Amino acid sequence: MLIKNGMIFTMGEMNFEKGDILIKDGKIVDVSENINVDDEYIIDANGATIIPGMIDAHCHLGLIEENMGQEGSNVNEVSDPITPQIRAIDGINPLDGGFKKAVKAGITTVVSGPGSANVIGGSFAAIKTHGICIDDMIVKSPVAMKVAFGENPKRVYKGKNKAPMTRMANAAMLRETIIEAKNYLNKKNIAKEKGEFFEEKLKYEALIPVLNREIPLKAHAHRADDILTAIRIAKEFDLRLTLDHVTEGHLITSHIKKSGYGAIVGPTLSFNSKIELTNRSFKTSVELIKAGVKTAIMTDHPVTNIERLPLCVALTMKEGLSFLEALRTVTIDAASIVGIDDKVGSIEKGKDADIVILDGSPFDIATKTLYTIINGEVVYKAE
Repeated sequence: MLIKNGMIFTMGEMNFEKGDILIKDGKIVDVSENINVDDEYIIDANGATIIPGMIDAHCHLGLIEENMGQEGSNVNEVSDPITPQIRAIDGINPLDGGFKKAVKAGITTVVSGPGSANVIGGSFAAIKTHGICIDDMIVKSPVAMKVAFGENPKRVYKGKNKAPMTRMANAAMLRETIIEAKNYLNKKNIAKEKGEFFEEKLKYEALIPVLNREIPLKAHAHRADDILTAIRIAKEFDLRLTLDHVTEGHLITSHIKKSGYGAIVGPTLSFNSKIELTNRSFKTSVELIKAGVKTAIMTDHPVTNIERLPLCVALTMKEGLSFLEALRTVTIDAASIVGIDDKVGSIEKGKDADIVILDGSPFDIATKTLYTIINGEVVYKAE
C-alpha cells in the first residue's frame, strides 16, 4: 500500500506538509516526501491529515459489552480482593460493538483490562481494535498488572464484611501479596537450581513479570494521597508503575514528576459520581505536561464511550495544550507509558502500519475519519 500527498504528523523526528507512506506486510517501510513504486494499492490522501492510529491507554473495551447487562459484564471478579491470576484476554469479546466505534474514531490500539474492585485485579492487555480472535489482536499481554487504591476496593468489600475496608488495608494487602510473591519466586529459583520439583501457583506466577520489572503495576488512583501511596509502594519494592486516573494529579505535580512515573489521565468527560472525583478537571493533563510528566489521556470506556477519546483531548486543548502536545497524549506518549512504543504510536519505519487519514484535525468535532488502517489493512473507509 502506498499513501500519497498527505499532511503527515509522524510523532517521530520529522513531519511532512505533503508526504507519502509505503507499507508492506503490515509494516511501515518508508515515510518521505515523494515515493514512487509500481504495482501498489494507492490511496491519494490529497492534502488530508494523517496521524498514527490513536491509543486509549486505559479502558475496559470488550469486558463490559454493549446491550448485554450482567451477562456482558466480565470486568470485576468480586469474590476475592487479590486476583492477579486473572487475564483480560480471557474475558474480552472482540465482537462487542465498541470495537467498530473505536475503529471509526481512529483508535487502533487499546489497553483493556480488569476494573478497580480488587486490590489486585489481574493483567491488562494491549490489543488492536480490529479482529475476531483476541489472540490475533494482541500487541502485548500481559502489558500491566492492575492494582487499585481508594474508594472502590473499600466499598466493594465493606459490603461483604471483609478486608479491605480502609485505605490502610488496601496498601497492606498489596504489600503482603508482593512479599508473598517474592518469597515464592525465591523458592522457585532455589528449587530450579537444585533440580527439585516445585509446585507452581498461578496467583504468584502472574506477579513474576511485575517483580522482574517486565511490566508495571497499573495503579487506579484518583485522590492525591492514593497517588502518593501508589508511588510509595512502587519505590519500596523497586517496581515499575503507571499512575492511572490521577484526578488530583494537578495538586501534586512536583511529586509525580520526581517519581519518574507516567500518568494516564481520565475519564475527565464524566459525572462526579464519587467523592474522590471532586477535583476532576481538564486542567490536570495540562499541569502534568507543563511539569514535565509524560502523560496520556484515556476514556476508561465505558465510563466515557471509546469513540469520544478525541473529544476528551479537544477539551484538554481548551485548557492550554498545543496540538502536538495533545496528539502525543493519544499516540507516542501513550505508547511509551504502557511500553508498546516499539510497535505503535508513531509513523516510522519498522512500526506497525496503524494509520488514520482524516479530513481535518482529529480534535475537531466535525472532522471525519476517511480511512483507518491497522497492520496495513484498511479496516474502515468513509462512505
